[in-house]
Amino acid sequence: MKNISVTTFIHTIFILALVVISLTFFILLNATQDQRHLQQILKYKYIANNFILREKLEKDDKELKDLYKKYSLKIIPLKEAKKEIEDKGETIFSGSSIYGEVKVFKVDSRYFIYVNRYNFNLMLEDMHPVDYTTQYIFVVALFLVVVLLVLYLMLLKKIVPLKRLHKQIEQFATGDLNIKIDYKGDDEIARIAKSFDKAIKYIKQLISSKNLFMRNIMHELKTPITTSRIAAETVDDEMTKKVLIRSFDRMNELIEDLAQVERVTMYTFSPKKDNYLLSEVFKETEKMLLKNSELYSFEYNDNEIFTDKDLLALVLKNLIDNAIKYGEDKRAKVLAIGNKILVKSKGEKLKEDLSYYTEPFSQDEKRSAGFGLGLYIVDTVLEKLNYDFRYRYDSKNRENIFEVVMY
Repeated sequence: MKNISVTTFIHTIFILALVVISLTFFILLNATQDQRHLQQILKYKYIANNFILREKLEKDDKELKDLYKKYSLKIIPLKEAKKEIEDKGETIFSGSSIYGEVKVFKVDSRYFIYVNRYNFNLMLEDMHPVDYTTQYIFVVALFLVVVLLVLYLMLLKKIVPLKRLHKQIEQFATGDLNIKIDYKGDDEIARIAKSFDKAIKYIKQLISSKNLFMRNIMHELKTPITTSRIAAETVDDEMTKKVLIRSFDRMNELIEDLAQVERVTMYTFSPKKDNYLLSEVFKETEKMLLKNSELYSFEYNDNEIFTDKDLLALVLKNLIDNAIKYGEDKRAKVLAIGNKILVKSKGEKLKEDLSYYTEPFSQDEKRSAGFGLGLYIVDTVLEKLNYDFRYRYDSKNRENIFEVVMY
């Protein structure tokens, strides 16, 4: 029950209320009709007894006239009612004795009482005012249904802005930061909308500041690092020269990693998927690696996959880099099996869960060859591609295995 939407909850409550009202008035209407029918039977039984159980009874008897008045009975010509009774009449009561017989007929909504005595015949019509109890019950039921319907429509109208707000929040979640949430009013929904609009503006400012900072800092660092790298080549001491070159190369790697992080984490960034052969993806990976091809190998059937070639190549490039950097034999093996791509390397099992290494700048305490951005980039890109990223350890072959599961 707690997982259903507000709209579904309102629909459910309205339907239940409508069913309860309908059942209540249906039961009440049946009970009223039964009671009314019983009262009519008792009434006609009493009238019949007055006609058939008295030995002496004259047509113009005063007692009879009082009876007519009390029960709103009117004498009508036999011929006037006979045809209607024969055509559409229904006998609802009859009684007899040695003095005569009484029958009660119903024609539509009219009631006729026929009295047959040995000394006279009478046709009476019940002139009692129409009982509008049924109509009253129907009107009250209709009024309550209308009130319920009005309340239902008012509630639905009240949550329309909530649906619009939800749609705008979903747009924001997909990366549309240019959305403007404008809701007039001062109710709870309006206050939530205004607060969320402020949050969007604040987030846009933060992202703009971050992007500006990242671009400026990378641009400003690139030139002096390149210059220093060139200058390091002129150092005579080979040991010092190697240390300097390695340091400047690592700085360049960090800038490249940061550039990749900025690109894939941009809210406007989205993969461009198409059909590619695995060989095309692996060739793109090799272009990015810029390493000796003897350090890694590919095993695969050249199947076609639906993916973003550049992004998947970037993922494999980072996984192969990690395998070469941290593997005991400094080698990486890539296998494509079904909908999985596996990257294997020799070594000890990771000390922490995979989630630890996919955090930016997280490294194993003994690893100093990188900046801890490789697996963060891998995890971020695979999330954009809607792929799974898994890790397992093959203790038999002492292999760390990273899996990319494609859907």
